[in-house]
Amino acid sequence: MEAVPHSQAEQVASSASSASVLASDGNRTEAGEAGGEGERILAKEEKILDLTSFQLHDLTDVDLPSFLEELDLTANRLTSIDPRISNLSHLQKLSFEQNLLADSALTEFNQFTTLKGLKELVLRDNKLLKIPGLSTFVELLLLDVSFNKVSSMNGLSDVSSSLTELYLSNNEIEKIVEMEHLTNLRVLELGSNKIRVMERLDQLKELQQLWLGRNRIQSVNLCGLTGLLKISVQNNRLTSMAAFQDCVNLTELYLSHNHISVMEGLSTLQNLRVLDLSSNKITEISNLEELIRLEDLWLNDNSISSLDDIEMKLAGCKNSLTTIYLERNPCALDPKYMRTMRAILPKLQQLDSHLLLH
Repeated sequence: MEAVPHSQAEQVASSASSASVLASDGNRTEAGEAGGEGERILAKEEKILDLTSFQLHDLTDVDLPSFLEELDLTANRLTSIDPRISNLSHLQKLSFEQNLLADSALTEFNQFTTLKGLKELVLRDNKLLKIPGLSTFVELLLLDVSFNKVSSMNGLSDVSSSLTELYLSNNEIEKIVEMEHLTNLRVLELGSNKIRVMERLDQLKELQQLWLGRNRIQSVNLCGLTGLLKISVQNNRLTSMAAFQDCVNLTELYLSHNHISVMEGLSTLQNLRVLDLSSNKITEISNLEELIRLEDLWLNDNSISSLDDIEMKLAGCKNSLTTIYLERNPCALDPKYMRTMRAILPKLQQLDSHLLLH
């Protein structure tokens, strides 16, 4: 959601002439008159109230009309949830991103039964240690609890099976649990945690995007999740990539910063458009024959020694590749490197950091 300029936040905090909200047509309109100490922020008839970066410690001076459908409280100083929010029976989107909410602030939130139509709840970047009780919100589609200090996924079993997007990155989660009922999930973000094993994902048949970068994963178990379109397991401890071969619908595969030495399991990934294997231990380009749709290939920072047979090795994707990175490989030191790559890849637009002009 668009941030309110800092200068506008200062106006509200220091006897400004007016406060603003984001109207439902996307235009910013006058929310009401503010007149020094005791000023109120009035929402009039707009269904979207955007109070991003107003530096609010509470909502005492904010009108919360019952017809609100979206309430954005991003980047404030809130330590509690105003009980009047429970009266917003039409609310569909609620964001507390970048506030100071601790677990105690959400103990009664699950009792806001009038919010059962809530579709999106953002608790990103607060002070939470656990996933709060959310069983009331039976129509929830998106839940974001990223950038907290959550150590366990316990509590997810109470989250509605209607959920389609779940964001839990940058926490302290060690195990994947309580996911089995989330059969409608399409996006799962668990990057930057302490996960060692990919498990309990086999029921997520609708999953399209899986983000697991910056964990401690040594092997991949995708349990037949053939609907996946995008996977990231960057910055982990993988030594093999063979387990991705059943993900036949993949369009983007990100495996940089691992310990992979052989390019394998790629022949079935004929829909792949982006392949990132940078910063691994690869010594030879191989198994790209079937990747006829590949557009971006990242192999920089490996140990590929020679350009020998490079035309044959890239033959399968020669007519689709527009970007290739091989810098910081021994082969990139060859005096003929740039000339050779341009000659064998007719649609090449970027070679390493160089934009090519045709």
